[in-house]
Amino acid sequence: MSVSNKPWLSNYPSGIPANVDVDSYDSLVEIIDDNLKKYANLVAFSNFGKELKYKEVDKMSEAFGAYLQSRGLEPGDRIALMMPNLLQYPIALFGALRAGLVVVNTNPLYTPREMKHQFTDSGVKAIVIAENFAANLEKILGDTQIKTVILTSVGELLGSIKGGMVNLVVRKVKRGVPNFNLSNTVGFKEAMAQGRKFKLERKQGSKNDTILLQYTGGTTGVAKGAMLTNRNLVANMMQIYNVMLPFLEKEKETVLSPLPMYHIFSFTVNCLAMMTMGAKNVLVTNPRDLKSVMKEFKRYDITVMTGVNTLFNALLNHPDFAALDFSHLKGCVGGGMAVQKPVAERWQKVTGCFLAEGYGMTESSPVASCNPINGQGRLGTIGMPVPSTDMRIVDDNGNPLEVGEVGEIQIKGPQVMKGYYNRPEATAKVLKDGWLSTGDIGSMSEDGFFQIVDRKKDMILVSGFNVYPNEVEEVIAGHPKVLEVAAVGKPDEKSGEVVKIFVVKKDNSLSESELMAFCRENLTGYKVPKAIEFRSDLPKTNVGKILRRELREK
Repeated sequence: MSVSNKPWLSNYPSGIPANVDVDSYDSLVEIIDDNLKKYANLVAFSNFGKELKYKEVDKMSEAFGAYLQSRGLEPGDRIALMMPNLLQYPIALFGALRAGLVVVNTNPLYTPREMKHQFTDSGVKAIVIAENFAANLEKILGDTQIKTVILTSVGELLGSIKGGMVNLVVRKVKRGVPNFNLSNTVGFKEAMAQGRKFKLERKQGSKNDTILLQYTGGTTGVAKGAMLTNRNLVANMMQIYNVMLPFLEKEKETVLSPLPMYHIFSFTVNCLAMMTMGAKNVLVTNPRDLKSVMKEFKRYDITVMTGVNTLFNALLNHPDFAALDFSHLKGCVGGGMAVQKPVAERWQKVTGCFLAEGYGMTESSPVASCNPINGQGRLGTIGMPVPSTDMRIVDDNGNPLEVGEVGEIQIKGPQVMKGYYNRPEATAKVLKDGWLSTGDIGSMSEDGFFQIVDRKKDMILVSGFNVYPNEVEEVIAGHPKVLEVAAVGKPDEKSGEVVKIFVVKKDNSLSESELMAFCRENLTGYKVPKAIEFRSDLPKTNVGKILRRELREK
C-alpha cells in the first residue's frame, strides 16, 4: 500500500469530509470559551441527577482557574486531576486550562508507588483529588513537589440534601474513604469561593504548547507521559465532530458517559468533542455498578453511549437491561479494547443500535479511526481513518504493505502527540517522519476499512505460527455459556508456546470438555487452547480492559 492509496476517502458516508480545518482554533481554551458561551442555557453535565448548565460551568471554572492563579501557579505548571466522573472534573479541567496549566490526568485506582512515579515524573505542583484516595496521597506527598491540595467529595456539588446522603453512603455505608491526615488542604467549593475574589487572567498558549500529559503504558512497563498539544486536542475534537455531525443534531443529544473522563477516550470524545455539539453529558461515577448505569436510561432519553466491550457485555447479561427504553439511541461507540463480534451483534439485537468500534491510542489524542455510527460500519473492523488522518500497514522494517497484507498499523495526522515527556529515546521508537507506530497488528481492505489482528506483545507463537488472542477470544465469546474470556501464551517445551484461556462462566453447567469441543470445532488445531482455567472474574483496568499481562504472570 502506498501513502497516496487512500480508498477510504471515496467511501466516507455523505457529509463526512476528507479533511477538516484543524487550525480553526489556536487553542483548546479558545474552543472551550466559545462553546460554553454558545450553549450557555443548555445543560452541559449531569451527575446523580444534578445538572449544571454550560453557563454555570463557565462561571465555576473561571473562579476555579482564578483560585489556582491566586495560589501562585503559573502557565506551564502541572496540576493532577484524580477523581472519578464527578461534576467537579470538567470544572477543574476547564479552570486549569484557562489558567494556563498543564493537566495531568491520574487514575484514582493508582497505588502510592504509581502515584509517586507519575507526580515526580511530570513535576506536579497541585492536585485536585477525591477524598476517597487521599490516604494514598498522604503516603507519598512528601516525595513530590505538590504544594496545593484541593480535596473534594463525591457529593460536594450535588446540593446539601442529596450530596449529604451520597457522602453518608460513600463514607459510612460503603466505607469508601480510608482515614487520612493531610494538612493545608482546601475544599473544592471553598476554592471556587476564594477564586471569585480574583480576576482570571486567561492563558491559552500557542498551538504547539503541551497542555495535557496523559500517561500511558502503565500496564506494560514504566508509564510515560504523552505530550498532547493545543493543536493535537483541537484537531481530534474537530475530527470527531465532523464524523458525528451527519448523524447527530446540535443541542439535542444526551450522551451517557460511563467511562472515566481521566481516560483519554472519554476525555476527548465525551468531555470535549460532545461539547462542540451542545450535548448533555450524563456522568456515571461508578460504571461497575450496572444499576447506576441503567438508572440513567430511565432518567434520560439517552441518544449516544460510549463504552468498552466488557461494559457492553456486562449490561447485556444483566437481567433488567433488555427491558429498558432504547428508542432514542442513535449511536453507540466502543473503544479502549477490541469490541467482540458476538457482543456487537447481540447489542444491536437488544438495543436496535449499531455498536460502532473506534480505534486510537493515547498518543493520537486518541481517535484515529472509527466506523460510521449510523450502521454503515462493518463489524469486526475499526472502521476508516477520521478526516485529515492517514493510516497504513507496514512490515517489520517499516515498508508499506499491499492491501490485505498483515503488518503493523501506523498513524499520521494532526492529532499525533508531540512525543513522550523527557523520553526522547522512547519517542524515537514510535515516531518517525510523522508516522506513529502503534504496536497493533492489522490489515486494510480494498475499500479502506482497517482490521486489528492483535497487539504485537500479546501475539502467541505456536510452533512458528502466529496466534492472535483477539481471534481466539472472539470465537470463545460466541459460546452461549461464556461470559468473559482472555487468551494468553503459555510456555511449552515442544512448541515454544501454547494457548491458554481464562474463562468466566455465564452458565455454571459449562464444562472444560464442552468448551474444548467447541474450540476444536471453530479453531485451527494450533489455535485450540491447551489449557482452560475457569475463574470467577478476570483482572481488569479501571475502564474494564482485561489485563492479559497479569494473567500471563500468574
